[in-house]
Amino acid sequence: MASPLTVACSRTVPFPVEQAFAFTLPEPLPRLFNRWWGPLPPIARVDGPTPWGEVGGVRTIHTADGASMHEELLTVEAPRRFTYELTGLTGAFKVLAGSIDGTWSFDPVGSGTRVTWQWTIHPADSLLAVALPVLGLLWKGYARRALDQLDELMVAALG
Repeated sequence: MASPLTVACSRTVPFPVEQAFAFTLPEPLPRLFNRWWGPLPPIARVDGPTPWGEVGGVRTIHTADGASMHEELLTVEAPRRFTYELTGLTGAFKVLAGSIDGTWSFDPVGSGTRVTWQWTIHPADSLLAVALPVLGLLWKGYARRALDQLDELMVAALG
């Protein structure tokens, strides 16, 4: 089996770790991921527990292109990080990714917080794993836009 690909993107926000974590974990995904980035779609809706935040919680994420994926919250280590796993991917992701491990981490930087979102993409097929770096580049743009949106939402709510 081919090796997984890990990609990450960070942004510093002007809030303490505790506030940044408490805001991010339950934030509705359609508010964070609300625009296309190339072929990567926004999130249209989420079916599952609200608010999001208990370990073992499972929800289904539906994207604007009609695809979906199942998300399970694996760990919550407030206020430093939370992890999740995406499985049951449909649509374009299904061809490339068998599953995805996600991590959001929150590290103090001066009076603010560096928020890092990371994905480890496990290839669905060894032969198609050569395309994972392209997906990784697209994801980084998508992640940058989501972190920009997170910053804007956080400033509006907490600023």
